[in-house]
Amino acid sequence: MYPEKTVQWCIQSDEEDVLFGPARGCDEFEQRVLEFDGPSDGFGPSTDDEVLFVLKGTGIARVAGNQTELARGTAVYVAAGSEWSIEQASGLRVLSVLVRQPLPSNGVAYSVVGLDDVEADEATAGRMFRLLAPSPSVTQFVGYIPPGRAPDHYHRYDEVVYVLQGDGALHIDGESAPLRPGSCIHLPAKIVHSLENHGPGEMHVLGVFRPAGSPAEAYYVDGTPAYQY
Repeated sequence: MYPEKTVQWCIQSDEEDVLFGPARGCDEFEQRVLEFDGPSDGFGPSTDDEVLFVLKGTGIARVAGNQTELARGTAVYVAAGSEWSIEQASGLRVLSVLVRQPLPSNGVAYSVVGLDDVEADEATAGRMFRLLAPSPSVTQFVGYIPPGRAPDHYHRYDEVVYVLQGDGALHIDGESAPLRPGSCIHLPAKIVHSLENHGPGEMHVLGVFRPAGSPAEAYYVDGTPAYQY
């Protein structure tokens, strides 16, 4: 429906080696897709927080000294100063988002949440979301977008998005970029945008934003709140 374009705020992870991070003007975060079919070297300790989400496969991780089972939909928060590694893996694909200059973790080394264990809540335009691994610095969530296009709006937080399911388009400043599973988006605070789902089913997106808050916080172009949160 929309021609392939090089839009600054959207890239395709299956076409690019470098996702959103400092090299692409995204100083708050760095997205990485990590793949494992067996044990890995350790990650960390780092000065960054890290939030992980299992895209597919299964495995066992050791996070801050604790063994954790991984399956599709598992979300993990790893606090700065903590280490993690993969001990077992089968076709494991993980989206990692590094969080620069995080807030203090207040003694919490890590947390783990399963997507199916979380109740959905309502955002704007009939859209739903589930909050994932809690973190002082960011909110990690999965959003569920019905077919159609939302009104143009903006957020006060800086966000990176990864499309998990569905096809559609990102609209920013008169330009449109196609969205499909694996598409990556960077939405700086206050950039006016709209995500469109071409249907027929829901589009699922994985978002990480800071400062932490509610995914329902959104504002129309004139500054009117799009949802009473």
